Amino acid sequence: MSEFINNSTQRKEKLRNLLLELHNGGNPALLRQHLINVLRSIPYNEVVEVEQELINSNSLTEQEILEFCDLHTAVLDGSIDLEGAKDVLPGHPVDTFMKENAAIREQIEAYRITSKEIESITDSEVQGYILQLRTIFNNFSDIDKHYKRKEYLLFPFLEKHLITGPPKVMWGKHDETRELLKKSHEALTSPIASADSLRLSLSELLDITVQMIEGMIMKEEEILFPMAMDTLNEEEWYKVYQETPEFGYCLYDPEDEWSPVGIKVEKQEYVQADGIRLSSGAFNTSELEALFQHLPIDITFVDKNDKVRFFSHSPNRVFERNRSIIGRDVRMCHPPGSVHVVEQILSDFKSGKENKAIFWISGFQKDRFIVIEYCAVRGKGDEYLGVLEVTQDITKLRSLEGSQRLLSYEQK
Repeated sequence: MSEFINNSTQRKEKLRNLLLELHNGGNPALLRQHLINVLRSIPYNEVVEVEQELINSNSLTEQEILEFCDLHTAVLDGSIDLEGAKDVLPGHPVDTFMKENAAIREQIEAYRITSKEIESITDSEVQGYILQLRTIFNNFSDIDKHYKRKEYLLFPFLEKHLITGPPKVMWGKHDETRELLKKSHEALTSPIASADSLRLSLSELLDITVQMIEGMIMKEEEILFPMAMDTLNEEEWYKVYQETPEFGYCLYDPEDEWSPVGIKVEKQEYVQADGIRLSSGAFNTSELEALFQHLPIDITFVDKNDKVRFFSHSPNRVFERNRSIIGRDVRMCHPPGSVHVVEQILSDFKSGKENKAIFWISGFQKDRFIVIEYCAVRGKGDEYLGVLEVTQDITKLRSLEGSQRLLSYEQK
C-alpha cells in the first residue's frame, strides 16, 4: 500500500490521531518525520478543519491547543500543502499582511546577525550592541498593529463563518508575544554591564521572543491567510480594507490600492463626525485646529484659482494674517511692487515648469532671519491644486553649534 494518502477523510483522521498523540506527550521530531513520510503534504484547509473539529468535539480545549500550538508548528512546518491557494492581488488586505511579514523577516534577519556577533564580543562592546537590539525590538513593537488588524478586522469575519478555534488560539499567541516583547524591552533598558549577561538575556528571553514572532508568520502564511482567502467574500474583504488605516501598518507603507471584483465601490469621503480621515492618519477637528496653532512654521494655502483658502493661526506668526484674506485673490495680498513676482511663481507652478521658490530676509525687525518657501501643491497625476507658502524664523537655528543629546526644555 502506498504511504501517500490521497483521501481527505483518511488524511484528516491520520492528522487528528497524530495531533492527539502529540498532545499525549509524543515526540515532536518523530511525529514530524511520520507526517512527512506518510502524508507527504497536508492541504491547509484540512489543518484548520481538524483543529476546529477537535475543539468542537471537546477532545481538546482551546487552551490545550494554545499550549501545544508551537509544537504543532514545529511538526507541521514544511508539510502543509499550499497548492490551490488563491492568488492575492496587490493592495489586498492579505497582500498587505504578507508585505508586512517580509519587513518583519528583515528585522528577524538583523537580529540573527546581531546575536551571532554578540557570541564573541567583549564587555567594552556591550552598550553598542544593546543599542542595536533596542532598535530591532522597537521595530518589532510595530507588530502589535499587524496583530490588532487580525483580531478586530479579520477574526470577526472568520467567526461569522463558524471558524472560531484558530482565531482564538492565534489571539492567545498574540498575547504571549506581546508579553514577551514587553519583557524584552524591560531587559534591554535594564543595566547590562557584561557580555555574558547580554548573552544570557539572548538565550533566556530575546531568542524565544523572536522565535514566537517567526512562528506566527508561518501560521499566518501557511494556514490563516489561505483559509481566509477561501472563506471571506469580496464584500467582507473590502470592509477589512476600508478599516485597515484605522489601525495603521507594520513596518510597511502600502503603495497599491485595491478594489473588490464585482462590487460597486462608492468613493469614500473619509469624513466622520467631528473629524477627518486622511491616507496617513486621522484627526478630529479640535486636534487639527490645535496642531496648526502649534506648528513651528506658518503656512498659507492658495487654491488652484489663486484664492487664499487657509492660513495657520499661530499666536507667534512671522507675518500677521486675519480672516479677511480668506477668499481674496493672492495678488491682492501683496504690495504692487511685488505682484509681478507672484504672477511669475503662479505661472511657472501651473505650467509644471517649477515646483519651489525660496526667499529669505536678513535683519527682519532688526535681528531676525526669515525664510519663505513657496511650493506647488499637486494631486494624483500631477494635477495642480494650488500653492503652499511656508514661513519660518530660523534665527535661533542658525546659531546652533555642536550637538544637543540631553533633554533640555525651552525657557519661556
